[in-house]
Amino acid sequence: MSKSQTTVVVTGLGATTPLGGDVASTWSALLAGESGVRRLDWDNVDELPVQFAAQVAVDPAEVLPKQRLRRLDRNQALALIAAREAWLHAGYAPPLEKGDDPGAERAGDVVDGDRLGVVLSSGIGGLHTALNSYDVFREKGWKRVSPFTVPMLMPNGASGHVGIEYGAMAGSHALVSACASSGEAVGYAIDMIRAGRADVVICGGTESCIHPLQMASFGSMRAMSTRNDEPERASRPYDKNRDGFVLGEGSAVMILESEEHARARGARIHAIASGAGYSGDAYDIVLPDPSGGGQAKAMRRALADAGLEPADIVHVNAHATSTPAGDVAELNSIKVALGEDVARRLTVTATKSMTGHLLGGAGALESVITILTLREGLVPPVANLEDPDDDVDLDIVRGEPRKLADGPAAAINNSFGFGGHNVSVIFQRAE
Repeated sequence: MSKSQTTVVVTGLGATTPLGGDVASTWSALLAGESGVRRLDWDNVDELPVQFAAQVAVDPAEVLPKQRLRRLDRNQALALIAAREAWLHAGYAPPLEKGDDPGAERAGDVVDGDRLGVVLSSGIGGLHTALNSYDVFREKGWKRVSPFTVPMLMPNGASGHVGIEYGAMAGSHALVSACASSGEAVGYAIDMIRAGRADVVICGGTESCIHPLQMASFGSMRAMSTRNDEPERASRPYDKNRDGFVLGEGSAVMILESEEHARARGARIHAIASGAGYSGDAYDIVLPDPSGGGQAKAMRRALADAGLEPADIVHVNAHATSTPAGDVAELNSIKVALGEDVARRLTVTATKSMTGHLLGGAGALESVITILTLREGLVPPVANLEDPDDDVDLDIVRGEPRKLADGPAAAINNSFGFGGHNVSVIFQRAE
């Protein structure tokens, strides 16, 4: 990292995922190689080409009051849950409730709202709200459509709700770039702090679009696994028998802040958010550039942004969605970006094998997992990797968690999205 740049650190983590309702349960399940993928219990599920998905382990209705849920799309509710965990994990005081005395002593640190920002992305937004509200309109007329429909369906709704809850006035943003959305959110949050626009940023992503329309659309594209007889084994990155990705839902949120701000309040630092790199394939609206050139550019640009060398990288949390073409192409791009020698020394994992693919929320969840990998010194294994593809020639962690060596370490988290959006984020182990 350039000496002139502000160092950005991670002080809080939050998540609600197919593996657990918080970070601790999600991490424990990952290390155990558990799957969050299950058959759907819909009445019409047998009519669909894909009959399973990775739904959140803890439904929002178990966490948030009904009156609040009525004004939130499911993706927004998940984001609020993850943000609340991250905020408290960072050591900040809960937001004031109506009737609270603003001058009363509070348990936890506080932050000036003018120095607090939010960057929270969703790739699709309120799909459930949009489709369900249209059904209401057709069946019962316009007067029965909720006046909260537009705020519930807009992709920036989650960012808006989190920003309002915490009084974030430095800026509230929602970058939308399909499956790269929350990877970009992390990068933008880093830039906000470096640019001096904020001291603290709540950043991450959220997605909830497990709906018959999505299952039908992705199924029509032949993009999803159709292993309906054994859903838990459907997501299998790098395996010869992989046949597509598994749709997931959930949210993950991080609290980023300048190192100066974090140390002044005595916060625990979980990792350094070192930098991010971006590129566009300019190739196809759905298919990635088969050369992997755009992905390699994103990784190299992330290294430059972080001020690191390829040899500093010890681990990659790969985008690896379990598609026949995409998994190996990404491994090739890692070799191009870092060089063959470095690429063959590092460890690679693909945690979508257990969580499914959270689309716009994937980059944030896998950033949290990458941070935990560095902090705890353990790499979660890739699940369901029974017969590796002949073209897989890097060290894919499988079977059991792998211990990372002590000492300085940096890791890359990759996120790639429809439209040719490529994002790589680099984290470093905190000293």
